[in-house]
Amino acid sequence: MAGFWGKRKRDEQELQAQDADLAKRAGSALVEADERVRVTADELAFAEAELGHEATAELSQALAAVREHLGEAFRLNQLNYDEIPDTVEELRMRNARIVQLCDWAEDVLDERTAALADKIARARRAPEIIAGVRADASRLRSRIPHTRDTIERLAARYSHEALAQVEVNPAEAEQLLGFAEHSAGVAERRREAGQREQANLALEASTESVRRAAALLDAVETFEVEALRAEATLAAIVEDSRADLVVALKEPATPGVTSAIATLQAALAAMPAAGVNTDPFTQLSRLREANAGLDAAIAAARERASRPIPPLEHVHHAIDDADRQLAIARDVIAGHRGWIGADARTRLAESERIRLDLDHFLGAPAAAVTVIDEDHREQAMLMARRVAQLAAAALQLAQRDIDASRPQGGPGQWGDPGWGGGRRGGGSDLMGGILGGLVIGSVLDGIFD
Repeated sequence: MAGFWGKRKRDEQELQAQDADLAKRAGSALVEADERVRVTADELAFAEAELGHEATAELSQALAAVREHLGEAFRLNQLNYDEIPDTVEELRMRNARIVQLCDWAEDVLDERTAALADKIARARRAPEIIAGVRADASRLRSRIPHTRDTIERLAARYSHEALAQVEVNPAEAEQLLGFAEHSAGVAERRREAGQREQANLALEASTESVRRAAALLDAVETFEVEALRAEATLAAIVEDSRADLVVALKEPATPGVTSAIATLQAALAAMPAAGVNTDPFTQLSRLREANAGLDAAIAAARERASRPIPPLEHVHHAIDDADRQLAIARDVIAGHRGWIGADARTRLAESERIRLDLDHFLGAPAAAVTVIDEDHREQAMLMARRVAQLAAAALQLAQRDIDASRPQGGPGQWGDPGWGGGRRGGGSDLMGGILGGLVIGSVLDGIFD
């Protein structure tokens, strides 16, 4: 018993220590959050002076929300020290809420001030950035004559269509550099006039213009290298394509292979003669597409050659057998409608649905089709066999339902004169004969296959 009371006392002491620590955390969190609000308000004033009110609107709204919620935290803290006695649970809940509100305030202010940090640093470095923009513009402008020479050199080798993506780059780059220098001047004048928000917008426009001008000039150099690489690759692909044509002519002459060979030959024949300005990128794409088409056609021809194509008469025999078995199953189920269960009727409905799908697949009533494309024969035979299989299953289930529905014993039983049968099991013999005929059809189907 002493151990129990001792453990309970230790638990109470630990809980009291946790409550004391929570109260201490709540007090320090309030002090830190209040100081953070004061510092952020000073930062907001500096940011508005550097960036303007529009750029700092989110931080201003966040600061207002934080002040409102910290007001709640201060009211809760005041309740902890008023003359009204509180329970331990009430103190614990208030202190936990104070810590939660202060942590939330710190997180919100951290997020909003971090978003403005780069903009503020950039605004404070505006004179340095403006000088960098002018230096970069001068350096890039000195590259423009060399870039124009490169365009002229490329025009002597490549077609106008190939150069369409880069031939105007020097002129566009020169225009962008002029705009960048003008924007830098605007930023400088607006900053001196105290219009910091407009100055920052002009500064961003000038730096972006310099970046785009550099990208345009670099694109010309990149185009020259990529064009040389495309020409080298094109020569190798032409050689490979001619070798592929030799191999393709030995493959089975299916319509797909014949069409792909003609496409590749046309692409090779469209290659310009020596000394003619070319577009290596377009020619390379055309040859790659033609080669890919030939590879796909050869793969399809080889895959078709690896599996035998069913003869047309076998497909017709499978369709006739499916129609015969479906008709027998339909007649038996229709003649004993009150005796047949859901399983047999479901199998019959599935068989009829697939039979309709077979007509749609062939594009005409299957029983009347005289010509079936080689690509469709195997699928048509599979569908016909599935029809026959489901019809046979429906007939077997119908036989089971009919046998279960017969009266057992007594006058009028199956086989008595009142049922029209000469002996017991006459109905089973009839169904057995039907099923026997279906089995014989299936055996003949296997012999034909």
